[in-house]
Amino acid sequence: MFRDGRPGPVDTKKEQRAGLLYGLTAYGAWGLVPLFWPLLKPAGAIEILAHRMVWSLVVVGIALLAIRRWGWVRELLAQPRKLVLIALAATVISINWGLYIWSVNAGHVVEASLGYFINPLVTIAMGVLLLGERMRPAQWAAVGIGASAVVVLAVGYGEPPWISLILAFSFATYGLLKKKVNLGGLESLAAETAIQFLPALGYLVWLGSSSGLAFGAHGVGHAALLAATGIVTAAPLVCFGAAAIRVPLSTLGLLQYLAPVFQLVLGIVYFHEEMPAERWAGFALVWAALIVLTWDALRAGRRGRREALAATAVLPPEAGDVVPAAGPERTSTSGV
Repeated sequence: MFRDGRPGPVDTKKEQRAGLLYGLTAYGAWGLVPLFWPLLKPAGAIEILAHRMVWSLVVVGIALLAIRRWGWVRELLAQPRKLVLIALAATVISINWGLYIWSVNAGHVVEASLGYFINPLVTIAMGVLLLGERMRPAQWAAVGIGASAVVVLAVGYGEPPWISLILAFSFATYGLLKKKVNLGGLESLAAETAIQFLPALGYLVWLGSSSGLAFGAHGVGHAALLAATGIVTAAPLVCFGAAAIRVPLSTLGLLQYLAPVFQLVLGIVYFHEEMPAERWAGFALVWAALIVLTWDALRAGRRGRREALAATAVLPPEAGDVVPAAGPERTSTSGV
């Protein structure tokens, strides 16, 4: 703000610092969430998933009431195609959530972390196969290295790493559907959990009628933890949305690796899962693929910025533009 109260220029560096903090919070929370799911035992994975769906809608509904953002609902209801895509997204993310909760509580944290390491590679491959996108040579190399990692891990396990592959493909499919729906993070989660709500609530009611419901049967603290699944789901997503509008996409792309790194460290150090040589070899190949992918993305981003600046420099000034007088070069304030 200017001193007279008029709106002034946005402090870009301050906004980027805030965005970085939001991003670290979001991916840090996703990385540490394996510590949370075991606290919900003896509730089973399906009951935890149902609670996550029900309480997420409650939390998101309260958030939307607070910010009074409801106009998107009418627009969405008038678009049956988008409703179908959201229903598909809700189904796919239900599979992802359920399998992830089960894998953590069943002692497969390391294998679950691998799923999110290979997810960017799967996303690129799906872009080529389903959207007709063209890959650069470095991207082809990264996907090839990632595929060889899966082969190494399959030999080590004696079978393909199904948990990792299902998590990676389900989340990549979810991202593809979200791209087509093009809704904000909070609105999208509200729409998806609204679809999930009735089946989830129906399952919890049935479980309660058969005396199999853990909610309320193990004290107030345990019930509160089950209800907190809504906050655990919604809060990182809100932070992610705040980060996405404040930091460059390349920075956000690097931050996404924090979550599986934290999960891997927790799996080895806290949950004491085994890491035989073939598993280390598979992970090393995946990390090599991600290094190639990240290097290529950063290089492409720099080239794109240079081309954009070059194109701007050769454009003639339009009518009404103020042409600066000749003089010493001005120092850039962009921080780049």
